[in-house]
Amino acid sequence: MPGQPLNARNNKDDSEGQQTKRMLWLIPNFGAVSAHTQLPPLSTHEKFSLAAQDSLVDYSSFTWTAVLAGQAMALNSDPELGQGMKGYGRYYWRTFADGVSGTFFTEAIVPTITHEDPRYYTLGTGGFFRRTGYAISRAFVTKADSGGTSFSWSEVGGNALEAGLSNAYYPPEERGLTQTAGNFGTQMESAILNHVFQEFWPDIRRKLFRRK
Repeated sequence: MPGQPLNARNNKDDSEGQQTKRMLWLIPNFGAVSAHTQLPPLSTHEKFSLAAQDSLVDYSSFTWTAVLAGQAMALNSDPELGQGMKGYGRYYWRTFADGVSGTFFTEAIVPTITHEDPRYYTLGTGGFFRRTGYAISRAFVTKADSGGTSFSWSEVGGNALEAGLSNAYYPPEERGLTQTAGNFGTQMESAILNHVFQEFWPDIRRKLFRRK
């Protein structure tokens, strides 16, 4: 897995902050790096491999899409897509397209151009508000391939590109500047929530499932 080579781990605290490939067996988590871990930058090939793992080749990509598509249909997010099995199918493939395109934009294409590291580096220590603030900030600040930090063009720019691309396959009623801006906001909100969940996932896993 690109984010977790065993020989790159710092053994400062090997019992806390350990990430897994999936969260709750359903949500892809290949881009999360365990706490107290320093890793070399990803090559272009590794960035594309990471995006594929997070959105295309692992079973969790399909199961998580099923959950999100069901939620969208239950909320009647796009009434034009309808209900029932046919409606669910329309929701499913569009949700899957959103996930694949968004992940490749944010984890592979844009990071390659801007030389950014698309992985989430778990803080793992500190109080709830400190860690939550850190997780939120990772949607706007990221690690650069050079080792420093930079504005997260990969997250912000990548989600903007995905929002624009969605105009190609959503019904006409769901297209246009206002809808694209709303889609971008939704994508950024999802990215922030995902980072918060990633940050606390090792704690949830350890406390609820009694696992290290």
